[in-house]
Amino acid sequence: MTRKRDVPPESLVSDLRRLEEIVRRLEAEEVDLDQALALFEEGVARLRSARDRLSEAETQVARVLENADGTLRVVELDE
Repeated sequence: MTRKRDVPPESLVSDLRRLEEIVRRLEAEEVDLDQALALFEEGVARLRSARDRLSEAETQVARVLENADGTLRVVELDE
């Protein structure tokens, strides 16, 4: 039985803070299996969201960088 948990769009910082909170709860608290699975699912969704945001930012940086003289140049970032 797999449930998909929708996570509202939030900032990268919000995603990272919530991920830290989820990890703390899973490590420190006695949570039942259903709660642990729900936290895990939310954590995976937030991790994907954060990864997507970082990937988008990397793409934007790779597209356009400004030279010192104000001209624009394309720079491919190494992966």
